[in-house]
Amino acid sequence: MAIYDSVAELIEYSEKHSMPVWETVMKVSAKESGMSLDDSWNNMALRLKAMRDADKSYIPTQTSRSGLCGGDGEKMRLQYESGRSISGDFIGRILAGALRMGECNACMHCIVAAPTAGSCGVIPAVLLPYAEKYNVSDDELIKALYVTAGFGAVLATRASISGAEAGCQAEIGSAAAMAAVALVYLHGGDSEQMANACAIALKNMMGLVCDPVAGLVEIPCVKRNVAGAMNALSAAELALAGIKSRIPCDEVIDTMQAVGDLMPNSLKETGSGGIAKSPTAVAFKKEFFKN
Repeated sequence: MAIYDSVAELIEYSEKHSMPVWETVMKVSAKESGMSLDDSWNNMALRLKAMRDADKSYIPTQTSRSGLCGGDGEKMRLQYESGRSISGDFIGRILAGALRMGECNACMHCIVAAPTAGSCGVIPAVLLPYAEKYNVSDDELIKALYVTAGFGAVLATRASISGAEAGCQAEIGSAAAMAAVALVYLHGGDSEQMANACAIALKNMMGLVCDPVAGLVEIPCVKRNVAGAMNALSAAELALAGIKSRIPCDEVIDTMQAVGDLMPNSLKETGSGGIAKSPTAVAFKKEFFKN
């Protein structure tokens, strides 16, 4: 079986063999890992379960050891349930879900690093509320996760999913792109629309730096998961409406890596630049590590 290293090749292979993208990804992944197709499917089902379990594990009163985050997911839930939310119930659930998952990560809960721990809130934040709203079966959600994995593999091998290597554009940006692809798939979009959604979402976060306060994956990371989730939703909506990325998806991915290469190390997860260099962040870091 051919191994793809671009979105174009993934789509071309799928179309040539009359397979949906999710099936191509499953078969390639199973072959590479030496698994049976059943084992591959069951492993992906476990990831879906782990996302749900992580969301359910959220404790509203719990704060991270640093004290930088905790409780915001609950505040967002109360906001949309009160009826005072600007964007309504569905969007409110996405916002709250992204905050909850990011806070669970900061509080050392078991999460699914998809594609990284720092961006773990994006994909479940859009998939779980979508599944509830549209009564999506677990089988369809698993297929959607295969689609995200396929595009994510291209992002990881062709460019990067590491904030330390290419900035937060490679973490939250990649997560948003993967989530956008999943939404397009679930809403009946075709492979071209998936590629357009991926490209649009990634362009929207091009150049985003990685600047965690005190080097902790908390501030501004958790709230960036919210931005990534909303970016995924908007990119999917654009693609489903027939709006195309004028720049091909693979070229956008290559550009993201090129931009990452130009970033100084101070803006790539070192905690020595960006918002991490603000007076409040510097004072917090000094006090935190002193204690």
